[in-house]
Amino acid sequence: MRSTNGTPGIPQPAQQGRPNGKDDLKHPDGSPVRVLVVDDEPSLTELLSMALRYEGWEVRAAAGGSEAIRIARQMRPDAVVLDMMLPDIDGLEVLRRLRAQLDDIPVLFLTARDAVEDRVAGLTAGGDDYVTKPFSLEEVVARLRGLVRRTGRLLSPSNAVLTVGDLTLDEDSRDVRRGGEQISLTATEFELLRYLMRNPRRVLSKAQILDRVWNYDFGGQANVVELYISYLRKKIDAGRPPMIHTMRGAGYVLKPAEQPAPTG
Repeated sequence: MRSTNGTPGIPQPAQQGRPNGKDDLKHPDGSPVRVLVVDDEPSLTELLSMALRYEGWEVRAAAGGSEAIRIARQMRPDAVVLDMMLPDIDGLEVLRRLRAQLDDIPVLFLTARDAVEDRVAGLTAGGDDYVTKPFSLEEVVARLRGLVRRTGRLLSPSNAVLTVGDLTLDEDSRDVRRGGEQISLTATEFELLRYLMRNPRRVLSKAQILDRVWNYDFGGQANVVELYISYLRKKIDAGRPPMIHTMRGAGYVLKPAEQPAPTG
């Protein structure tokens, strides 16, 4: 499996711009971001590991699913780069087992397959993002940075609780409730909802959502926004008056639910 565009080089300071804010991703105690790279191709894992260490991150690698699960239990990574095709356990099963012990860990899938159904399968199973081989090291680093930021683990406390109608979101505890009922969200769903709640009653286009939630140009594949909006609706609006609305040709808006008119 070839994994990079042409002959990849390790990102240089002028390309990556580390002096311009890239060192802000650290744990509150100053320790580095921890990333687990899982792929059975040694040259790929070595290149990715070197690029991520250049960012100042702590990196460990695994060549198979069983090894990845064991390392994750010990390491408790902040993010995982996970190949879909592994020699022992496929990536989807690895993801399921990882989420059983680290339920909010962000996962970036690597896949050599370019079919839409394969990408959707990874996202539907709970993966937060994916890249299709061949890819550039710079792209993987950028996407991982976006995923780590989305989890909110490494950000300073904000003491902010967002409220729209009967929906509340605590940015520190990551607790989400509607009408007092707790709602469990993935890291990406949480960040999408947070963006919507920070802009109540404002129509947000797919391009705006991609730029803010995914932190990069998604190559025109704006259907990922539709996919995650549908996930949110199933959790936020299911069995309740809707709060998330589609504005045809414009985007999406979140606003307090309209209460039914009193009868009698």
